[in-house]
Amino acid sequence: MEQQPYGARLTDRGTVFALATAPEAERVEVCLIDAARTQTCVDLAKVGEGDGAVRWEGEVPGVGEGQLYGYRVHGPWDPEHGLRFNPAKILVDPYALAISGTYTREQALHAYVFGDPAARDETDSLPHALLSVVCDHGEYDWEGDRLPRRPYNETVVYEAHVKGLTKLHPEVPEELRGTYRGAAHPAVVRHVRDLGATAIELMPIHQSIEDPILVDRGLSNYWAYNTIGFFAPTNEYSSSGEHGQQIAEFKDLVKAYHREGIEVILDVVYNHTAEGNHLGPTLSFRGIDNAAYYHLVPGDEFYYMDYTGTGNTLNVGHPLALRLVIDSLRYWVTEMHVDGFRFDLASSLAREDGDVDMVSPFFEMLAKDPVLSHVKLIAEPWDVGPGGYQVGNFPPQWVEWNGKFRDCIRDFWRGEPGTLRELATRLAGSADLYEEEGRRPSASVNFVTVHDGFTLRDLVSYNEKHNEANGEGGRDGTDDNRSWNCGVEGPTEDPQVLELRARQERNLLLTLMLAQGVPMLAHGDEIGRTQGGNNNAYCQDNEVSWVHWDSADADLLDFAQRVVRLRAEHPVFRRRSFFDGTPVAPAEGDPLPDIVWLDADGSTMGQTDWDEAWAKSLAFFLNGDAVPGLDGARGDSDMLVILNAAENDVEYLIPAGDFPEKWSKVLTTCASALVGEKTGAGQHFVVPARSAVVLEAVSD
Repeated sequence: MEQQPYGARLTDRGTVFALATAPEAERVEVCLIDAARTQTCVDLAKVGEGDGAVRWEGEVPGVGEGQLYGYRVHGPWDPEHGLRFNPAKILVDPYALAISGTYTREQALHAYVFGDPAARDETDSLPHALLSVVCDHGEYDWEGDRLPRRPYNETVVYEAHVKGLTKLHPEVPEELRGTYRGAAHPAVVRHVRDLGATAIELMPIHQSIEDPILVDRGLSNYWAYNTIGFFAPTNEYSSSGEHGQQIAEFKDLVKAYHREGIEVILDVVYNHTAEGNHLGPTLSFRGIDNAAYYHLVPGDEFYYMDYTGTGNTLNVGHPLALRLVIDSLRYWVTEMHVDGFRFDLASSLAREDGDVDMVSPFFEMLAKDPVLSHVKLIAEPWDVGPGGYQVGNFPPQWVEWNGKFRDCIRDFWRGEPGTLRELATRLAGSADLYEEEGRRPSASVNFVTVHDGFTLRDLVSYNEKHNEANGEGGRDGTDDNRSWNCGVEGPTEDPQVLELRARQERNLLLTLMLAQGVPMLAHGDEIGRTQGGNNNAYCQDNEVSWVHWDSADADLLDFAQRVVRLRAEHPVFRRRSFFDGTPVAPAEGDPLPDIVWLDADGSTMGQTDWDEAWAKSLAFFLNGDAVPGLDGARGDSDMLVILNAAENDVEYLIPAGDFPEKWSKVLTTCASALVGEKTGAGQHFVVPARSAVVLEAVSD
């Protein structure tokens, strides 16, 4: 039997409103609100049960597109048992397609009395409430838009913030900067396309609210991991209005990227909501069905289980919350044409009775869903609760942010000893995490930097975080950066230091792009974006976080484009399956394996070679005949990649025997080394200190 929809649904006569509440709810009113914030309230009828809740519904004649509305839900105030009904509070429809207004911290938006969280506050929230908007998708022209459906092994992800990407872009008209239309501007789309990215992953664009504590400090919840509307594109990024116009603007954005074959992936926050803990506001879910939408403390339902570090955790184990998430995901695919999702703190979505369960109903429903089983599903595979670190454990159709890749690649290029064995594992697609379960190298989303942490330039320029502007006394952000031996901390004009930093940036980019798996690049890293050493800029909605296009590093951008293009042109760098490999040298006359790990003397790495503490360089041969070529043809070029993190030049003996006889340098991270240099089997080839080189086999 088909499920009846929730939310506001337009009809020929008006609008049908449907809301699911806790069984204890006694009355539900839909309040129609005009521009002067006066209300007309209509009672909904209790029409049945389902999803572990009670369904209320009613049709209101004459109500059309653009109408502002909210709900008042009557019922008992018994917070010790998880019941927090308060009809004095206007509540956002959990299924609202657009939301109007801006949140400010007011007593009226809290269901309890400030200073006495057990007492119900009777102040009417109408003057301050966020309001839902009745919307209609019917007239939008998608112009034949289709999802690109790019295979994972051909995917390069570009993580971006709508506002930060566009706020200072000189080619974007000023009135469009920081908006959906700004992000869809041809100059911005062209940059993403020319970089070679095949997917833009947008940081949260669901309707969110500000954190009053940050506002009091003159800051902002810039990253917007504070959702209050899982169907509503935030009104903050709309250039034309907040009464539904934000929907069309977002669709225009998707359509613009799809025209260039670029997928749009949303960073989604289904692990918690903006209502926070027992001291947070009552804006929607808490006043509708508190115990269904949130994990409450067993036996003490006054309080919330917090596996997310935000005060609450969405209870996806409950049928009502589970349906909300599934319906939301389907909506963004079917109505908004997005290509996939990156799930923030995804382990929390697998929690059943507090434990992480990878066969939970949430994962089962996604696997079976005819729509969602065919889009990209990317996990941030951890949360902050016990047992929350789940890298390598997500179901087969998922891919995961691989934090182990990030840590290993950083350690290697810092010159940390004893990294070679893990380095090879990460470069080869992290088979230790994914192969046993029948997954592919593309299950690993590889990254070196993301929004959360240092930018690429700051990573190689600072040994310590500099988060003073956040107003938390430097206690926020991670403390895991270590010396990059670049000589100077922070800004400098020393040309030697600048060249070493630039080389390390190129080293990290090359390693990221040529490793097996799905590479992900944070916006601005390709042009040298800096946050002045701030590695937790979540609250910096200003020039600290915005991309400074006027100071773009053209040389770094050129290198980034070339290494992404090299990956795209050569299937050996983006295999669909794991390597067979070989731990020993192939016998003379035998076919070369798909990958061979090489020591500096040209021999195959032996078991003891991997653990030499002094060893800080590694080479690997990729057999082009072992992968399908472009356009279905068999084979690719043979490649030889040499990575040297040592502080001294290393002389490599080019392998002979069954290996190719002639090689040409196609890419190097050392600015003084020339591309096109030739070498051959049995010859010595010098790789400069802290640099990498890629050689391609040639026939003459």
